[in-house]
Amino acid sequence: MNSDTQATVPPAFTKRRWVLPAALVEDLYPQPRRPGGRPRRTARDWAVDFACFLLAVGIGLMSADVLDQEPHLSPAMALADQVMGVLACAAVWLRRRWPVGLAVAMLPVSLVSATAGGAVLVSLFTLAVHRPFRYVAWIGGASLAVAPLYYWMRPEPGLPFLASLVIDLLLGVTVLGWGLLVRSKRQLLLSLRDRARHAEAEARLRAEQAQRLAREAIAREMHDVLAHRLTLLSVHAGALEFRPDAPREEVARAAGVIRESAHEALQDLREIIGVLRAAEPDDAGRPQPTLAALDALVAESREAGMKVTLAGRVPDPGAVP
Repeated sequence: MNSDTQATVPPAFTKRRWVLPAALVEDLYPQPRRPGGRPRRTARDWAVDFACFLLAVGIGLMSADVLDQEPHLSPAMALADQVMGVLACAAVWLRRRWPVGLAVAMLPVSLVSATAGGAVLVSLFTLAVHRPFRYVAWIGGASLAVAPLYYWMRPEPGLPFLASLVIDLLLGVTVLGWGLLVRSKRQLLLSLRDRARHAEAEARLRAEQAQRLAREAIAREMHDVLAHRLTLLSVHAGALEFRPDAPREEVARAAGVIRESAHEALQDLREIIGVLRAAEPDDAGRPQPTLAALDALVAESREAGMKVTLAGRVPDPGAVP
């Protein structure tokens, strides 16, 4: 985005970009990316990532406390469960880079490791936030579908199978719904930004069109005035041509009228040109005379009675600005 984008962002957020996710900051405040091609994490992203890591570790620790209550779980399986839980918690830091890959990798882990339950929930939440609904439907549905198989292989101590399954499904659906809500809020913010940008662009175009129409109307009115002055000048010039033997006072009066009319016509012409060029930022693109037109200018001046001497030493006058 550009200056138009900056204009659609509230000033409060301009000074506090750290409260926005990196995905929104990248879209609202376009900046050159670092060599890796990924947007830089904001302070909010680091805080959320650290909170997700702590959540995964906390759930893993609570699950590790009840591993010794499972009667059919051997010490080797308990150790493997905890190792996979540690690796899953460490993989939480990769959730922004590979949300789909992390969620897919957590599917088999969720079947054999209880201590990885927190990391599984974090991966599902990240998937719902950063990817379209089709990924959530397939991967989230698969994650919820394997829950009965897990509780069939490893029943929850002191809790019936159906109750464990319902709690797990409610927790999974809640996490996915929360992630979809966060994603929808971000998309709403971006859509509002786009609408504001389009509204500003349309308002600017309407203002420019209104100014152009106003300039054209003024130019048409001044064109009529200019045509009147030129007609008056032509009439008096024709009278002098028709009556060269007129009295000296009449000739002087007609010449004065011609001079005054020519002066006023030039003033009107300058005003018309100024009105028509009011919206132009500079003189670029306007036709500018070159030295090639100097001979014609000198010839016109000589015909008007001026004494002009021209010494030209330019090889190619047309190439000189």
